[in-house]
Amino acid sequence: MTTTRAHTSGDIDETDIATAIAQVEAEERDLVLPRFTHDDAWRLGCLLFELAAERNHAVTIDVRKGTQQVFHAAREGTTPDNDTWVERKVRTVYRFGTSSYLQGLRARAKGQDFNHKHGLPFTEYVAHGGAFPVRVEGVGIVGVVTVSGLAQQDDHALVVEALHAFKG
Repeated sequence: MTTTRAHTSGDIDETDIATAIAQVEAEERDLVLPRFTHDDAWRLGCLLFELAAERNHAVTIDVRKGTQQVFHAAREGTTPDNDTWVERKVRTVYRFGTSSYLQGLRARAKGQDFNHKHGLPFTEYVAHGGAFPVRVEGVGIVGVVTVSGLAQQDDHALVVEALHAFKG
């Protein structure tokens, strides 16, 4: 059984930060959808849940359209703390318009603490991987898809994998 891991900021080697930033920026440019309805949000959430179940990942999954939570599920092994991480990651995406992982990578690249730099309380905002903006062509950000429970780069990677599969 997979256990919930603490979210740490040291999950990748410092020399790889620039490469990781470029990769995440490319993912955000590429993963733009033609539309995103409530039904799409539900299907994306179900896809993420199936991927997590196949791999026995103890994660919480959250998909929002606008500020409305359309899908939310917590797999065995998660705790209410994962819900708190989801909320904080979602706030970061909506405030900065990028994935929570990209915000953390950018702060680390500059040797800065994300929360201190922006004067944001850690209890409300986190720049740890797992929340990704849902963008629609010609519209912009229309929602957020989030995973919490794995190492931050793995939370991010699971969301990106699901978005690639969903986009087709």
